[in-house]
This record gives sequence, C-alpha cells and structure tokens, in this order.
Amino acid sequence: MYYFIDYGIVLISFFIIIGAQAFISTNYKKYRKINNKKKITGAEVARKILTKNGLDNVYVVEVDGNLTDHYDSNRKIIRLSKDIYNGESIASLSVAAHEVGHALQDKDNYSFLQIRNTLVPFVNFSTYLGYLSILIGLLTSSLNIIWIGLFFEVIIFIFQIVTLPVEFNASKRALEKIKEYNLIEDSEQDDIKKMLISAAFTYVASVITMVLQILRLLFIIRDRN
Repeated sequence: MYYFIDYGIVLISFFIIIGAQAFISTNYKKYRKINNKKKITGAEVARKILTKNGLDNVYVVEVDGNLTDHYDSNRKIIRLSKDIYNGESIASLSVAAHEVGHALQDKDNYSFLQIRNTLVPFVNFSTYLGYLSILIGLLTSSLNIIWIGLFFEVIIFIFQIVTLPVEFNASKRALEKIKEYNLIEDSEQDDIKKMLISAAFTYVASVITMVLQILRLLFIIRDRN
C-alpha cells in the first residue's frame, strides 16, 4: 500500500509540473505571435509605467535567455529577456508589465513581497539541505534526519505560499496600469488577462507539488515508525 501511495504521489507531481509547463509554454507561444495593436515593445511598456509612477530610479535592461524576466529589488532593476524587451507582442507587453508590478509592490512596501524577500536566503540553503537531509535519512534509515529534511521542505512551502499573493497582485497591478495608461485596445483585455493568469499558474502548480512532497515524506515517516 505504501509503495502505491509513494509512486502515486511522485507520478501526480510529475504530471502537475509537466502540465503547468505545457500550459504556460502554449500560451506564451500563442501570444508571442500576436502583436499588440499599439505596436509598443515590452521595454517601452515597462518604462512608461515606471515613469508614470515616479520610478525613474528603476532601470529596465535586456538579458539573455527565454522567460528569464524578473525584478531585482536590491539593485532596482527590471531584467527582461530579449524577446520580451524588444517584442511588440501581447506576451511581451504582459510579462513586462507584470515585472513592473513587482517594482510597484516594492515602492508601496507590499507586505507579502517583504516577507518573500526576507525568506529568500533561508530558502536558498533550505532547498539544498532539505534534499540532502532526506537523501541521507533514507539511505541511513534515520527518521530524525528525515524530520530535519521535512522541516526544510516546510520552509520552502511557506515561501511558495507567500509567493502566490505576490505574483497574483503583480498581475493585478499590471492589468490596472495597462488599462489606466491606455496601452492596449479594449479588445485586447481578455488576451492580456489570459497571459497574466498563465504566468501565475506555474506558482500554483509549485505549491500543489510541494504539498504532495510533504505528504510523501509524512507517509515515509509513518511507514518507518
């Protein structure tokens, strides 16, 4: 029975991750082919929203990679991948505005963003130590070490839970500013919403997967007691 549950959780987690990636990839490929009607690039969208909100101190730069876009709160830099920075697509506009949403959160001292930033250094070593502790615990059949691994996994889970409102709020802010500054036509709103929602879906999938991972560890601990 235990092995059935164990392998079942692993398979469910695998399909959730693959499904989330496929969902995001499909929407991104779709909307990167559709140009926004005002022909503005992701970089222009980001710069306009930042300037309108008094954030001239935040830089927008181009970086290598695909979907490597992020906001660096320490350096006050929005990094956009080449396709997003230079592109005039619905995808480019949406992703750029979403990253600006994080800069707006930073300006407003948005509580969940502050909590997430505080947790980042703990998550960095928890990710490594968590898997290492679980592996050692399984190899040595030490429940105490597995419990340590579970503790680190819970820290990662808390970080992911906090990340959800941060991402959804950034998308909400992005949509509000896009409409407020007339960066799109009314007919494009639904496409923008779909693109922003698909970007947030990956974080929902991560939370579900982590819940399953924690349940799996609890089943292992119960089975070995």
